[in-house]
Amino acid sequence: MNTKRVEKLIHSLLLEMGEDPRREGLKKTPARVAQAYAFLTSGYGSNTRLVTNGAIFRSEANNMIVLRNITVYSLCEHHMLPFFGKCHIGYIAGGKVLGVSKLARIVQHFARRLQIQERLTSQIAHEVLDSCKAEGVGVVMECRHLCMMMRGVEQENSVMATSSVLGSFHRDAATRAEFLALITQRDNN
Repeated sequence: MNTKRVEKLIHSLLLEMGEDPRREGLKKTPARVAQAYAFLTSGYGSNTRLVTNGAIFRSEANNMIVLRNITVYSLCEHHMLPFFGKCHIGYIAGGKVLGVSKLARIVQHFARRLQIQERLTSQIAHEVLDSCKAEGVGVVMECRHLCMMMRGVEQENSVMATSSVLGSFHRDAATRAEFLALITQRDNN
């Protein structure tokens, strides 16, 4: 991203809004916004192979592996407003397991782009499946969308849930049910 170009665009946007970009509170806003967008869209410049960084390990495990409550922040591609929430990932290893932090990094990789939640959920599921050649994968995402909360219908309590189930999670109702039961368990702390 050309942050200097983005700064100029934000400066022009402030003028269009009727603001004075030279006033004290806004002097550095174009630079701050450019840096923020560079970070929030850094998923375009990253590669999933670098994200997993070789942290894929041989394992005899063939049980379900679940990581719940991965915090997710992304930008809606329709309004460029944030959506945020939790992502839950489960998979059954096919001889290899991912380092646990790599699951969260995969979520971040795809979330740091202009997105729709439906596609984001699917991208995460497919990447986990492909990365460790899993027997099956389930991803559930629950997010609040500021484009719905702050504007339009102004539904501040709405939560959108999406899921993507692949392989054995798609074929086998018992596997899918086990995953859903595990992600809905309450924390004891």
